[in-house]
Amino acid sequence: MKTTGINFRHLYFFWVVAKEGGITRAATRLGLAVQTISTQLAQLEQSLGKSLFMQQGRTLVLTEAGRLALGYADQIFLLGEQMAEALGEADSARTRLSVGISDSLPKLTAFRLLEATMHLPNPVRLVCYEDQFDALLADLALHKLDVVLTDRAVRSGTTLRVFSHMVFESATIVVGAPALAAVYAKGFPASLVGAPFLLPTRNNALRGRIDEWFDQHQVRPDVVGEFEDNALLNTFGRRGAGLFFAPAALQGDIEEQFGAKLVGQVPQVREQVFAISNERKIKHPAVEAILASVHEGVFHAA
Repeated sequence: MKTTGINFRHLYFFWVVAKEGGITRAATRLGLAVQTISTQLAQLEQSLGKSLFMQQGRTLVLTEAGRLALGYADQIFLLGEQMAEALGEADSARTRLSVGISDSLPKLTAFRLLEATMHLPNPVRLVCYEDQFDALLADLALHKLDVVLTDRAVRSGTTLRVFSHMVFESATIVVGAPALAAVYAKGFPASLVGAPFLLPTRNNALRGRIDEWFDQHQVRPDVVGEFEDNALLNTFGRRGAGLFFAPAALQGDIEEQFGAKLVGQVPQVREQVFAISNERKIKHPAVEAILASVHEGVFHAA
Protein backbone atom coordinates (compact mmCIF):
# COMPACT_ATOMS: atom_id res chain seq x y z
CA MET A 1 0.00 0.00 0.00
CA LYS A 2 1.35 3.40 -0.93
CA THR A 3 1.74 5.69 2.09
CA THR A 4 0.50 9.25 2.17
CA GLY A 5 3.45 10.48 4.25
CA ILE A 6 4.60 9.80 7.79
CA ASN A 7 3.33 11.76 10.75
CA PHE A 8 6.53 12.18 12.75
CA ARG A 9 4.66 12.74 15.99
CA HIS A 10 3.11 9.31 15.55
CA LEU A 11 6.51 7.88 14.65
CA TYR A 12 7.99 9.39 17.80
CA PHE A 13 5.30 7.74 19.93
CA PHE A 14 6.06 4.40 18.24
CA TRP A 15 9.77 4.90 18.95
CA VAL A 16 9.16 5.60 22.65
CA VAL A 17 6.84 2.59 22.99
CA ALA A 18 9.47 0.35 21.40
CA LYS A 19 12.22 1.74 23.65
CA GLU A 20 10.12 1.56 26.82
CA GLY A 21 8.79 -1.89 26.03
CA GLY A 22 5.12 -1.08 26.38
CA ILE A 23 2.40 1.52 25.92
CA THR A 24 1.82 2.09 29.64
CA ARG A 25 5.47 2.90 30.35
CA ALA A 26 5.63 5.08 27.23
CA ALA A 27 2.53 6.99 28.33
CA THR A 28 4.13 7.59 31.75
CA ARG A 29 7.35 8.85 30.15
CA LEU A 30 5.47 11.15 27.77
CA GLY A 31 2.89 12.30 30.33
CA LEU A 32 0.00 11.24 28.07
CA ALA A 33 -2.98 8.95 28.40
CA VAL A 34 -2.57 5.31 27.34
CA GLN A 35 -5.53 5.73 24.97
CA THR A 36 -3.82 8.66 23.25
CA ILE A 37 -0.69 6.59 22.57
CA SER A 38 -2.75 3.59 21.37
CA THR A 39 -4.82 5.72 19.01
CA GLN A 40 -1.82 7.39 17.42
CA LEU A 41 0.02 4.08 17.03
CA ALA A 42 -3.00 2.72 15.22
CA GLN A 43 -3.02 5.75 12.94
CA LEU A 44 0.67 5.23 12.15
CA GLU A 45 0.11 1.55 11.32
CA GLN A 46 -2.84 2.51 9.11
CA SER A 47 -0.77 5.09 7.22
CA LEU A 48 2.05 2.57 6.70
CA GLY A 49 -0.22 -0.35 5.89
CA LYS A 50 1.81 -2.53 8.30
CA SER A 51 1.38 -3.84 11.84
CA LEU A 52 4.33 -2.68 13.93
CA PHE A 53 3.54 -4.58 17.13
CA MET A 54 1.91 -7.87 18.00
CA GLN A 55 0.65 -9.22 21.30
CA GLN A 56 2.41 -12.20 22.85
CA GLY A 57 0.56 -12.98 26.04
CA ARG A 58 0.74 -9.78 28.05
CA THR A 59 3.79 -8.55 26.19
CA LEU A 60 3.87 -6.23 23.19
CA VAL A 61 6.61 -7.24 20.74
CA LEU A 62 7.78 -5.77 17.46
CA THR A 63 6.81 -7.40 14.19
CA GLU A 64 9.40 -7.75 11.42
CA ALA A 65 8.07 -4.48 9.97
CA GLY A 66 8.30 -2.93 13.42
CA ARG A 67 11.96 -3.91 13.80
CA LEU A 68 12.69 -2.40 10.39
CA ALA A 69 10.83 0.79 11.28
CA LEU A 70 12.65 1.03 14.62
CA GLY A 71 16.02 1.01 12.87
CA TYR A 72 15.03 4.00 10.77
CA ALA A 73 13.40 5.75 13.74
CA ASP A 74 16.63 5.37 15.72
CA GLN A 75 18.51 7.17 12.95
CA ILE A 76 15.87 9.87 12.56
CA PHE A 77 15.63 10.79 16.23
CA LEU A 78 19.35 10.50 16.91
CA LEU A 79 19.98 12.95 14.08
CA GLY A 80 17.23 15.15 15.49
CA GLU A 81 18.96 15.22 18.87
CA GLN A 82 22.28 16.02 17.22
CA MET A 83 20.66 18.81 15.20
CA ALA A 84 19.19 20.35 18.37
CA GLU A 85 22.60 20.19 20.07
CA ALA A 86 24.34 21.68 17.03
CA LEU A 87 21.83 24.52 16.81
CA GLY A 88 22.22 25.14 20.53
CA GLU A 89 25.95 25.53 20.02
CA ALA A 90 25.68 27.56 16.81
CA ASP A 91 25.87 30.88 18.61
CA SER A 92 28.89 29.88 20.66
CA ALA A 93 32.51 29.69 19.58
CA ARG A 94 32.66 25.96 20.39
CA THR A 95 33.05 23.49 17.51
CA ARG A 96 31.53 20.01 17.84
CA LEU A 97 33.58 16.98 16.81
CA SER A 98 31.87 13.57 16.82
CA VAL A 99 34.51 10.85 16.76
CA GLY A 100 34.10 7.11 16.36
CA ILE A 101 36.92 5.13 17.97
CA SER A 102 37.45 1.53 16.93
CA ASP A 103 37.49 -0.79 19.94
CA SER A 104 40.74 -2.28 18.62
CA LEU A 105 42.58 1.06 18.66
CA PRO A 106 44.85 1.63 21.69
CA LYS A 107 43.19 4.22 23.90
CA LEU A 108 46.48 5.99 24.51
CA THR A 109 46.81 6.44 20.75
CA ALA A 110 43.28 7.84 20.55
CA PHE A 111 43.99 10.21 23.42
CA ARG A 112 47.22 11.48 21.88
CA LEU A 113 45.41 12.19 18.61
CA LEU A 114 42.45 13.91 20.22
CA GLU A 115 44.58 15.86 22.69
CA ALA A 116 45.43 18.28 19.88
CA THR A 117 41.81 19.45 19.78
CA MET A 118 42.09 20.77 23.34
CA HIS A 119 44.61 23.43 22.37
CA LEU A 120 42.84 25.12 19.46
CA PRO A 121 42.03 28.85 19.57
CA ASN A 122 38.34 27.98 19.16
CA PRO A 123 37.25 25.48 21.83
CA VAL A 124 36.07 22.03 20.71
CA ARG A 125 33.36 19.86 22.22
CA LEU A 126 34.40 16.23 21.78
CA VAL A 127 31.72 13.55 21.51
CA CYS A 128 33.37 10.13 21.40
CA TYR A 129 31.77 6.80 20.55
CA GLU A 130 33.46 3.40 20.74
CA ASP A 131 32.26 0.48 18.63
CA GLN A 132 33.36 -2.14 16.14
CA PHE A 133 34.85 -1.03 12.84
CA ASP A 134 31.89 -1.84 10.56
CA ALA A 135 29.33 -0.24 12.87
CA LEU A 136 31.36 2.97 13.02
CA LEU A 137 31.66 3.09 9.22
CA ALA A 138 27.89 2.79 8.91
CA ASP A 139 27.41 5.69 11.34
CA LEU A 140 30.00 7.74 9.44
CA ALA A 141 28.19 7.12 6.15
CA LEU A 142 24.97 8.34 7.81
CA HIS A 143 26.81 11.50 8.97
CA LYS A 144 26.36 10.62 12.63
CA LEU A 145 30.14 10.95 12.98
CA ASP A 146 32.66 13.46 11.65
CA VAL A 147 35.57 11.02 11.62
CA VAL A 148 36.49 7.47 12.62
CA LEU A 149 39.87 6.67 14.17
CA THR A 150 40.86 3.06 13.58
CA ASP A 151 43.68 0.63 12.94
CA ARG A 152 42.82 -0.25 9.33
CA ALA A 153 41.92 1.33 6.02
CA VAL A 154 38.52 0.85 4.42
CA ARG A 155 38.44 -2.26 2.24
CA SER A 156 38.53 -1.61 -1.49
CA GLY A 157 35.26 -2.23 -3.27
CA THR A 158 33.06 -1.03 -0.43
CA THR A 159 29.82 0.66 -1.43
CA LEU A 160 30.25 3.25 1.33
CA ARG A 161 31.51 6.61 0.10
CA VAL A 162 34.17 7.07 2.75
CA PHE A 163 37.91 7.71 2.49
CA SER A 164 40.94 6.46 4.45
CA HIS A 165 43.69 8.85 5.54
CA MET A 166 46.88 7.38 7.04
CA VAL A 167 47.55 9.28 10.27
CA PHE A 168 50.73 7.62 11.44
CA GLU A 169 52.65 4.35 11.52
CA SER A 170 54.82 3.02 14.30
CA ALA A 171 56.94 -0.02 15.05
CA THR A 172 55.78 -2.08 18.01
CA ILE A 173 57.38 -3.33 21.21
CA VAL A 174 56.68 -6.25 23.52
CA VAL A 175 56.08 -5.14 27.09
CA GLY A 176 54.92 -6.64 30.34
CA ALA A 177 54.60 -6.15 34.07
CA PRO A 178 58.06 -5.78 35.68
CA ALA A 179 58.21 -9.36 36.99
CA LEU A 180 57.37 -10.81 33.57
CA ALA A 181 59.65 -8.44 31.70
CA ALA A 182 62.58 -9.45 33.90
CA VAL A 183 62.04 -13.11 33.01
CA TYR A 184 61.58 -12.78 29.24
CA ALA A 185 63.75 -9.81 28.20
CA LYS A 186 67.01 -11.76 28.19
CA GLY A 187 67.53 -13.64 24.93
CA PHE A 188 64.65 -11.87 23.14
CA PRO A 189 62.95 -13.01 20.93
CA ALA A 190 63.90 -16.70 21.44
CA SER A 191 63.00 -16.23 25.10
CA LEU A 192 59.34 -15.81 24.13
CA VAL A 193 58.82 -19.52 23.43
CA GLY A 194 56.09 -20.57 25.86
CA ALA A 195 55.76 -17.03 27.24
CA PRO A 196 52.25 -15.99 28.35
CA PHE A 197 50.80 -13.51 25.83
CA LEU A 198 47.73 -11.31 25.62
CA LEU A 199 46.85 -10.78 21.96
CA PRO A 200 44.19 -8.97 19.94
CA THR A 201 41.57 -11.21 18.33
CA ARG A 202 42.06 -12.34 14.74
CA ASN A 203 39.73 -9.69 13.32
CA ASN A 204 42.22 -7.05 14.50
CA ALA A 205 44.46 -5.69 11.73
CA LEU A 206 47.57 -6.09 13.90
CA ARG A 207 47.01 -9.76 14.77
CA GLY A 208 48.02 -11.15 11.36
CA ARG A 209 51.32 -9.26 11.49
CA ILE A 210 52.01 -10.54 15.00
CA ASP A 211 51.32 -14.18 14.02
CA GLU A 212 53.59 -13.83 10.99
CA TRP A 213 56.39 -12.43 13.18
CA PHE A 214 56.02 -15.33 15.62
CA ASP A 215 56.26 -17.79 12.70
CA GLN A 216 59.35 -16.08 11.27
CA HIS A 217 61.14 -16.35 14.62
CA GLN A 218 59.79 -19.85 15.37
CA VAL A 219 58.17 -18.61 18.55
CA ARG A 220 55.17 -20.45 19.94
CA PRO A 221 53.80 -18.36 22.79
CA ASP A 222 51.26 -19.46 25.37
CA VAL A 223 48.26 -17.33 24.38
CA VAL A 224 46.42 -16.85 27.67
CA GLY A 225 43.90 -14.32 26.37
CA GLU A 226 42.55 -12.74 23.18
CA PHE A 227 40.70 -9.43 23.26
CA GLU A 228 38.66 -7.28 20.88
CA ASP A 229 38.82 -4.37 23.30
CA ASN A 230 42.37 -3.05 23.51
CA ALA A 231 41.66 -1.27 26.80
CA LEU A 232 40.70 -4.57 28.45
CA LEU A 233 43.81 -6.24 27.02
CA ASN A 234 45.99 -3.51 28.56
CA THR A 235 44.22 -3.88 31.91
CA PHE A 236 45.05 -7.58 32.01
CA GLY A 237 48.60 -6.72 30.99
CA ARG A 238 48.93 -4.22 33.80
CA ARG A 239 47.87 -6.93 36.26
CA GLY A 240 50.66 -9.21 35.05
CA ALA A 241 48.50 -11.73 33.19
CA GLY A 242 50.81 -11.78 30.16
CA LEU A 243 53.09 -9.93 27.81
CA PHE A 244 51.53 -7.74 25.12
CA PHE A 245 52.36 -5.65 22.06
CA ALA A 246 52.22 -1.85 22.15
CA PRO A 247 53.19 1.04 19.83
CA ALA A 248 56.86 1.92 20.17
CA ALA A 249 55.88 5.57 19.73
CA LEU A 250 54.04 5.41 23.07
CA GLN A 251 56.63 3.50 25.10
CA GLY A 252 56.91 6.24 27.72
CA ASP A 253 53.15 6.51 28.11
CA ILE A 254 52.78 2.72 28.32
CA GLU A 255 55.31 2.52 31.13
CA GLU A 256 53.79 5.46 33.00
CA GLN A 257 50.14 4.36 32.71
CA PHE A 258 50.45 0.57 32.88
CA GLY A 259 53.76 0.12 34.66
CA ALA A 260 54.83 -2.09 31.75
CA LYS A 261 58.53 -2.58 31.07
CA LEU A 262 60.18 -3.15 27.72
CA VAL A 263 60.88 -6.78 26.81
CA GLY A 264 62.03 -6.19 23.23
CA GLN A 265 61.71 -4.12 20.07
CA VAL A 266 59.68 -5.48 17.13
CA PRO A 267 60.36 -3.11 14.20
CA GLN A 268 58.94 -5.58 11.65
CA VAL A 269 55.42 -5.40 13.13
CA ARG A 270 54.04 -1.98 12.23
CA GLU A 271 50.94 -0.53 13.80
CA GLN A 272 48.96 1.85 11.58
CA VAL A 273 46.33 4.42 12.48
CA PHE A 274 43.80 5.81 10.01
CA ALA A 275 41.29 8.63 10.07
CA ILE A 276 38.23 7.70 8.00
CA SER A 277 36.08 10.55 6.70
CA ASN A 278 33.30 11.28 4.25
CA GLU A 279 35.61 13.60 2.32
CA ARG A 280 38.66 13.00 0.13
CA LYS A 281 40.17 16.09 1.74
CA ILE A 282 39.45 16.53 5.42
CA LYS A 283 37.99 19.98 6.09
CA HIS A 284 36.84 19.81 9.70
CA PRO A 285 39.15 22.23 11.60
CA ALA A 286 39.53 19.93 14.59
CA VAL A 287 40.50 16.94 12.42
CA GLU A 288 42.93 19.16 10.50
CA ALA A 289 44.48 20.03 13.87
CA ILE A 290 44.88 16.33 14.68
CA LEU A 291 46.71 15.71 11.41
CA ALA A 292 48.89 18.78 11.89
CA SER A 293 49.88 17.65 15.40
CA VAL A 294 51.04 14.30 14.01
CA HIS A 295 53.20 16.04 11.41
CA GLU A 296 54.64 18.23 14.16
CA GLY A 297 55.72 15.19 16.17
CA VAL A 298 53.02 14.43 18.75
CA PHE A 299 54.14 10.80 18.21
CA HIS A 300 57.81 10.06 18.25
CA ALA A 301 57.28 7.13 15.94
CA ALA A 302 59.98 4.57 15.46
